[in-house]
This record gives sequence, structure tokens and C-alpha cells, in this order.
Amino acid sequence: MAYNIERYLNIRSASGPSFGPDGQLAFMMDTTGVPQVWQLDDSQAWPDQLSFHEEAIGFASYSPTRDELVFGMDEGGNERRQLFRLAGDGSEEVNLTQHPDAIHQWGGWSHDGEQFAFTANRRDEANFDAYVQHRSETGGDAELVFDGQEKDWLSVGGWSPDDTRLIIHESHSNRDHDLYCLDLESEETTHLTDEYDGVRYGSVAWGPDGDVLYVTTDRLSDTLELAELDPKTGELTVAYDGGDWNVSGIGIDHDSRTLAVIRNVEGYSDLSLFELDANREQQPLPAPALPDGVIVGLSFGPDADEIAVAVSAPTENANVHVFDRDTGEDARWTDASTAGIPKELFRSPDLVHFESFDDLEIPAFLTVPDGDGPFPVIVDIHGGPESQRRPSFRSLRQYFIDNGYAVFEPNVRGSAGYGREYMNLDNVEKRMDSVADIEAGVDWLTDRPEIDGDRAVAFGGSYGGFMVLAALTEYPDRWAAGVDMVGIANFVTFLENTGEWRREHREAEYGSLDDRDFLQNISPINSIENIRAPLLVLHGANDPRVPVGEAEQITDEASEHVPTEKVIFEDEGHGFSKLENRITAYGTVVEFLEEHV
Repeated sequence: MAYNIERYLNIRSASGPSFGPDGQLAFMMDTTGVPQVWQLDDSQAWPDQLSFHEEAIGFASYSPTRDELVFGMDEGGNERRQLFRLAGDGSEEVNLTQHPDAIHQWGGWSHDGEQFAFTANRRDEANFDAYVQHRSETGGDAELVFDGQEKDWLSVGGWSPDDTRLIIHESHSNRDHDLYCLDLESEETTHLTDEYDGVRYGSVAWGPDGDVLYVTTDRLSDTLELAELDPKTGELTVAYDGGDWNVSGIGIDHDSRTLAVIRNVEGYSDLSLFELDANREQQPLPAPALPDGVIVGLSFGPDADEIAVAVSAPTENANVHVFDRDTGEDARWTDASTAGIPKELFRSPDLVHFESFDDLEIPAFLTVPDGDGPFPVIVDIHGGPESQRRPSFRSLRQYFIDNGYAVFEPNVRGSAGYGREYMNLDNVEKRMDSVADIEAGVDWLTDRPEIDGDRAVAFGGSYGGFMVLAALTEYPDRWAAGVDMVGIANFVTFLENTGEWRREHREAEYGSLDDRDFLQNISPINSIENIRAPLLVLHGANDPRVPVGEAEQITDEASEHVPTEKVIFEDEGHGFSKLENRITAYGTVVEFLEEHV
């Protein structure tokens, strides 16, 4: 039988694991309709809900020494996240930051559990500073330790093993980063990467002895490698070569000297474990047999005897697995519901490749229903643009497949995961080349007998929403319908009205407001008369990234010559986090496609 969209949207997920000092495991789960903090003490036990809010909680991090954790939550999707301390039994909750007009980005606990670090744009909306705060303090008691007034987007990379130093990460754009080492005692700052431009540094972690930093970077290669970085001199040496694929994440437990390395291999996560000896040589450890999918959280237990990993796979909704570091034996601890839908109905995508207009090979995931077809196809375009569609569980994909749609998820040029050169192929003046990749993908689909190329739907959110609008205006005869969620219609008004802390960061990708003619030229709003397909637009009223005015102007103009629907959610931001809103949003999508496709 085919299940309705509400049933699919009630499929739950468990992710973001965080071990407590006594082996208790906190994680995020959306059983109530939005992610909240839950806790388990053993595999498959009944979990305890620790937080009870109507807003989605973004993360939870256990103290290394006390039965308490910190979580982050905004209001109505406005992204002005506040930090809260929560007792391990849920009995006490304290707002630690109390600056509701500022964004707070978690920077981690000190190893003694007495302090935590974060960055926030309290002084100036456009700039982030780094702060350190004692666990028992609230509000204005945080100490400003790194002035970000002359810097771009800042975050904290972690505490040194002796809690005397912090790493500060500066992001000029998604492809250009810098690192600083801050000595908290002397207040001296060392710029570790000042001689290098256009280089990414991510997943920064201190080595167990505090003498090196482990960092993923493409400074020495087209792909992200794991490197050792000297925190005094900035000298860099390769520690782990990921081959042709990015090292997408790392984790280090200082006491046990355990190193976890995660590679992104064609979108799938590949996990390796090592023990670092006294010379930092990597001694391999057994790795668990996890589902083939995407790792969405990792945490070391006390002494790293156990390691928790959350995995989302194409036919497996996200759950937390815990395994023994020495034996590699693992057990799934959480049991997030599939809403009574048999897992046998879930289908895995095929990894495919097609050639674009310039012979560039574009990777994509294609999922086709049972039967001969030909099937209408949802061309589902990811946001970013420096993001990547990966083989994780997506309830919407499974709904479409179960109801007779094929789903095509391309990673067009500009996507992350395939090296620096590929990621830079859509920058600024090359923006429309990525849109041309979509046309080439539809051409490739149309040649397949199981696909009905006359019933292709352009579908995407955020930057993917721009791609939908651009595809509809650039290649209007290709589409039966378009669905734009929180998308960019006009790059000039988008950059003028986006959050001040994001503007310069986004100009590095899309082009500067100083060149308005170029921005107008690539904006779908200025070619709106080309659209032939019916259009559905969904947006959150509180969206700080792509303001709701983008939805209003595109629907105002498109409605003059094509069937157009607009739905605005007053209590959402850049996306739809609340279950009731997701049901409304995607229920509207289903009805729209039933009518027009």
C-alpha cells in the first residue's frame, strides 16, 4: 500500500550523540515533532526525554566532568541561538547567554568542565567575537577573549588539553579560511595561516599532547587531507591522505589517544580508527560495520572504551550505534520510529554520472520506483552551493518513490565533496554553468526509457531554490512544474537584506553589490516572463538568510502569467523545523504536483 505524506513525515531520527562522564548517552530525537534532548543508559532501553520545547534544539553537548549538558536553541527559526545548561536528569534548565538579539555558536567545554567557549555577534551584528564563560555564570558574565571586529565569520575550534589555549577559525568564504591560536594566559594570538589564501581548514582538533593540531585542509592537495599543524609556527605536514576523496571529519580522544577519521567517498561516509603512539604514529583499530550511509555525529565515551556514531542511510532512518573501540563490535542503541512503514518499502538510489555541456562529468543519485514506467521525475537540487547531496535517509524521497515518482539528485559543479577545483567551477561569473548542468541532467534523464521527460519537476531549497527559478527561466520548456523553498529570486535584494554577518561571506561566492549589473543579469526575477511551468513557493517569515521578500517578489511577478501558489510560515526561518509546518508544506507540495504533474 502507498502511505500518505503525513505518515512519511512522522518517520523519526536520532542523531548528534554526546557521551556523559558516567557513560550516559544524550542525543537529539524528533519524537515530539521537533528535535529535543533525550538520554539512554543502555542499548535499546526506553529513552528519557530531558528537554521539552516547541522550538527545535540544534545540538547538545555533555560536560566532561558533571552530569549536565549545554544545548542550543533559537526562536521561530531566527537563528539567534541561545545556550542553555541542562541537568542530566532534566530537573534544571538555565539560559546561560541571555542575549536574545545575538547569535551564539558553541565552541566546546574546557576539559575540566568548569568553562565553555563560544562566539557571538553581541557587540555588532556583522561581527563575531570569541568568549569564555564559567559554567555557573549567566548573561553578561562571559569574558571577551578574541576581538572579531576586523575579522570575518569566527568560530572556536577547541581547547588545548591543558585548557590554556583556544583555536579560532575565521571563514572569509566557504572556500577561504584562516586559523589563530589564542593563549588565554598571555592573551597573545598567533596567526597560523597568514601566508595562504583560498585554502580551507576544517574539523580542527588538538593532538593528545597539545603539541600539534589535527586539521582537514586542501592547502597541499585538491582534496581535503588530514594534516598536522604546528600551533606555534603554522608548519603543516600530511598525517592521513584520503586519496581522491575528502577527509570530511575527525575526532580525537586525548586520554586514550584515539583518532577517528571520516572520509567522504562519493557521498558515503568511510570511518577509520587509530591509536596514536608517543610519536603520533597511527596504529589501526577495528572499525564497526555501520550501515552504508552518512555519519551524522560521533562521540567518545569515558576512556573511549565505547564510541557512539549516528548514521543515516538511504533505507535506514538516522539512529545511534555504540561500539567497542578495541573489538569493533557494535549495537544500535536508539530505535527511532519508521511510523509503521515497513523498511522493505524503502529504496536505495543508484550512483550515476552524466556529461554536461562542456563534457564535465556530473555525479548524481537516481532512485526509480518499481515497475516499467515511464515515471515523472523530481529533480531535487541541493542548497549551498558548496554543499552536497549525500545518500542519507530522506523521508520525502521515499514518499515520492512510493507514490510513483523517480527522484534525481545531482551534485552539479560547485558542489562540495569532489575537490577544490570542482567546487570552484561555479564561482561568480560561472554561476549559470551550474544551471546548465541541470539542463544536461534532464537531457540525460529523458533518454532513459523509465523516465518521462515531459513530466520533470524542478525542486529545491535555499540556493537550490535559486536553481529551481533559474532552471525555469533559462530552460522553460523542460519543466512541468517548479517548487521553490526559501530560494533566492534576486541577488541584489538578497544581499541587501540578508543578515549582516553573512553579507560579505556570500558576496565572495555570488559577486559583490558593487557589480549590480552582473547580479541583476543572473537573477531569475529579471527573466520571470520566460517561466512556462506552474510554480509553488514556500518560505519562512523569520528567515535571516534568504529574507521572505524573495518569495514575495517572485510570486507577485510570476502569478501574472503562470499558475502560482505561495505559502508563508510565520514561525519558521530558513526551512521548516516544526512537524505541523512540515506536514502543511509538503502536503501542499503533494497536492500541487497531483494537480500539475
